[in-house]
Amino acid sequence: MTTRIAITAVVFMMVQSVMFGIGVTAILATPLAASADTLLPAVVLFSIAVGLPLSWWLAPRLRARYWQRPRPDAGDRVLEKLS
Repeated sequence: MTTRIAITAVVFMMVQSVMFGIGVTAILATPLAASADTLLPAVVLFSIAVGLPLSWWLAPRLRARYWQRPRPDAGDRVLEKLS
């Protein structure tokens, strides 16, 4: 199992639970609650379908040491200036 797949699996659980919670809240807190028995399975499928690619996209970004190009005054140079 590669590192990206492992990170994706962990992130997927969190992303899906948040998306599911938002969907269930949106259904049950509105007049759509009357048809919740048919809408809740759709929310589950939607959270899985959107959560997988989103988690796959997020996984390498969680491994990145720097999301931006490091500044020239970063790291050891800052410590040298302080001493």
